Amino acid sequence: MAKGSGGAGKSLVRATLAIHEPPVGTSTTPGGLIKTFDFDFNPAQLSIGIRSQWKVTPAPAVRNGATPEFMGPEPREMGVEIFLDSSDRPGSNSVLRKVESLLDCCQVTARSIAAKQPSPPWVVFQWGSFSTARFTAYVSSVEAAYSLFGTTGVPIRATCQVQLHEIPSKTRLQNPTSGALTARRVHRVVAGDSLQSLAWREYGETSAWRAIAEANDIDDPTSLRNGTELVLPAAEEVRP
Repeated sequence: MAKGSGGAGKSLVRATLAIHEPPVGTSTTPGGLIKTFDFDFNPAQLSIGIRSQWKVTPAPAVRNGATPEFMGPEPREMGVEIFLDSSDRPGSNSVLRKVESLLDCCQVTARSIAAKQPSPPWVVFQWGSFSTARFTAYVSSVEAAYSLFGTTGVPIRATCQVQLHEIPSKTRLQNPTSGALTARRVHRVVAGDSLQSLAWREYGETSAWRAIAEANDIDDPTSLRNGTELVLPAAEEVRP
């Protein structure tokens, strides 16, 4: 398996996993961005599942059985396989560090402990326009299988199986043209960006900059560094 190169590689959209602090209080918007996990290779396979919850109450007087009652959908689940390989750089510890980043997704963050709301990070998987796979979730399990090691014993190849469980938001609106659920996305700051300009571009309201600042724990909205990655809340999560 090789990374893309040449013209095709330049246009290839890479999958990412945005890792956020859990929110404070009852918010369903992820907190500040901890880091973005960049995939070395796009997933070879990915599974998404959802279940509907039904309730059946036995009724002895009904000869043909009771009619089931729909109780609502359960949160989505997603399993993704992540392949990591630095065999072209035998002295690199990038595979070790990336696996540790995934394992940390099951560990409580120091900031959430300080806020007296202990919680592991919240994550958002993104892969270009694959909107079905983009939702806020927590990582329920990570299994890493190391298959190649350098001369010092450091792993240089690994395959990770990661299980994500959706964290439902209070409102889940649909795009009327595509039927897809609206979702947060990550924006990398470039020269000329401001919270107000991003708010106007994303939501049509400059006053929505406060929602972006809150989602990213920004205290000084006038100070944005180029290259900073900002999570942009879904439109329905932005208070008017």
